[in-house]
Amino acid sequence: MAEPSRGAAWLRNFRLSGFALTVLLLIVAALLVLAPQLKTLVEQRQQIAQAEQAVKDAQDRLDELDGEVARWSDPAYVESQARDRLYYVFPGDDSYLVIDDSAVATSADESLPISDTIQSTRVDWMTAFLSSVYSAGLTEAPPPADDPLIPSPSEGAAG
Repeated sequence: MAEPSRGAAWLRNFRLSGFALTVLLLIVAALLVLAPQLKTLVEQRQQIAQAEQAVKDAQDRLDELDGEVARWSDPAYVESQARDRLYYVFPGDDSYLVIDDSAVATSADESLPISDTIQSTRVDWMTAFLSSVYSAGLTEAPPPADDPLIPSPSEGAAG
């Protein structure tokens, strides 16, 4: 006959007394009673950790806003923001606004050298405006067909 293993021999020799059985039942009962409270404890610890993280994030945001308030109390910062955001300039300053600077300049004058001096053109805007109105009024071109504000010649004759 085969010799039993050590674990099987130990299990066969194991005797459970009434005291050991009572202690084992008390331990199981204690685990069943305390398990919900332990679960609640773990959930509350997680909530506390989340609340602490929210407080830390709020404190970081508050520090960031305090820094911004400190920057706005500096007159040089206020001046730079007024220049950048509102396009304010001091009297006598020349301001240049670049519109659509991402587009590549395709000009026929690219071969000409770039001047080192600032050049300004003097345009009489009233003359240019009146010239534009005069040339638009005397044009022989038909109005665009998809323009709803301008009636086509067939609509004008019918109405």
